[in-house]
Amino acid sequence: MSVPGERSHFLMAPDMRIRELDTIKIEEKNPRHAAVMMLLYPKEEITNLVLILRPEYEGVHSGQIALPGGKVEEYDRTYGEAALRETWEEVGVDRETVEILSPLTKVYIPPSNFWVHPFLGFTDILPDFVPQLEEVAKVIEVPISELLDDDNVISKNLTTSYAKNIEVPSFELNGYIVWGATAMMLSELKVFIKSAIG
Repeated sequence: MSVPGERSHFLMAPDMRIRELDTIKIEEKNPRHAAVMMLLYPKEEITNLVLILRPEYEGVHSGQIALPGGKVEEYDRTYGEAALRETWEEVGVDRETVEILSPLTKVYIPPSNFWVHPFLGFTDILPDFVPQLEEVAKVIEVPISELLDDDNVISKNLTTSYAKNIEVPSFELNGYIVWGATAMMLSELKVFIKSAIG
């Protein structure tokens, strides 16, 4: 099954980000690469997705909600392998228990100059999450039904690393506001799942 692609990202992107991505010559910026995991797992017979809360630090992604993941290292043979490694390092999920179901569409993040490669993964074992304290302030579990519920798509006035007081399309998931690149990637996951279940 094909993935929805960039159009689904733009459903959750601020207008100024869409315009920026339309004009920027990404490859000329020699971007770095990162990989993240959209990990689905069963909890009390409900499919859940794991997100993380980043700690407060001096950086563009301080205090944001994210997917487990990080920078691709030289020793990672593939982007998928990097996503599995980072999921193990950040939230303690054994890579041997995770099946990668599909790569999704990469997202460019201008403030940090990263291409982010998302992967949809599944484990049938309820994870015993162990957060990496330097990278993860909190593990957030989200029933996938919350992501699929259109009532959880909101507009939020935020000050970001690139603009002050802008209206940003966001998801409200388990009481947290999810915006930016993470929301764009989750938008594709939402479209992907809805098209799969008809």
